[in-house]
Amino acid sequence: MKTITTIGLDLAKSVFQIHGIDDDGSVLMRRKLRRGEVLATFAKLSPCLVGLEACGSAHYWGREIAKLGHTVRLIPPAYVKPYVKRGKTDAVDAEAICEAVTRPTMRFVAVKSVEAQGAAMVFKTRDLLVRQRSQTINALRAHLSEMGVVTKTGVGNVADLVAIVRDEEDDRLPATARFALKALADQIDGLSEAIDQLEAKIVADVRRDTAARRLTTIPGIGPISAAAITALVPDIAGFTSGRHFAAWIGLTPKPHSSGGKERLGGISKMGNATLRTLLVLGATTVLQHIRRGAKGPKWILDLLARRPFKIVAVALANKMARVVYALLTKGEDYRAVGKEASGRETVAIV
Repeated sequence: MKTITTIGLDLAKSVFQIHGIDDDGSVLMRRKLRRGEVLATFAKLSPCLVGLEACGSAHYWGREIAKLGHTVRLIPPAYVKPYVKRGKTDAVDAEAICEAVTRPTMRFVAVKSVEAQGAAMVFKTRDLLVRQRSQTINALRAHLSEMGVVTKTGVGNVADLVAIVRDEEDDRLPATARFALKALADQIDGLSEAIDQLEAKIVADVRRDTAARRLTTIPGIGPISAAAITALVPDIAGFTSGRHFAAWIGLTPKPHSSGGKERLGGISKMGNATLRTLLVLGATTVLQHIRRGAKGPKWILDLLARRPFKIVAVALANKMARVVYALLTKGEDYRAVGKEASGRETVAIV
């Protein structure tokens, strides 16, 4: 009797599609499953290789199916697309997943634990609240500018705008406008309080995590960046080198080469946008300190002399990503840079 050895599972909210084959590639199962039938179906099957497209719910299903004795592999959707023969249906997608998971050169996504997903949600929530606060601040600033009320930009100067809105004696705003803008001011205060609470939670978690504390010793990486790295990179051992890790984050040039001619464009911006943004912001801070007089390595100074500031920031972020990989894989501490004769603390990446 033939046995199913490989299964492609196309995930959905309610109706799932399953495609199972044996060692010879013969199709033994092709059917739809309701959400409540998925685990019951896999519980009846012999242990086999199960492929899923990496998505929001894939980690949950990967963990649950693995508990039943199956080997689960998550595949980036972009790597499944070439195996779709024609059209777009759930059955075709499940077949493509089943085909892709058997390829010897296929790259897979590590299944996240519940704790890793929870830590990632903290950052996603914080990012959402920060965006909402920025949108609300911009709206408040725009409305007040219509009345001729303009202050300096930046989150730190929002308090002046809020004070104007809540000042009943300020006659620059009509009563109707003040009533509406108070709602925006209250929302800004509420969002700021929520963001502060999340950041306090992140900092507390970093202090308890040995790996995260080591990361904070790298110039340009603070508690937020360190916690993001430990939360959003579930398996650092899945990368073959620091260059591979930097490329995954999207900090390497995108090649357009053919016929023996190399053409390198801008950075690929692939991988995790949150990590890439935090590393670039950290690198920008380091470069600003160097511009103000802090000691920096010769390669950064030379690069600043001939290339634009933002390009140097991306190059330094790439370097920081490789240092992060080295610290996490080797379990060592960052080699702290000493002080200059003048007593100034250096911020150089060595």
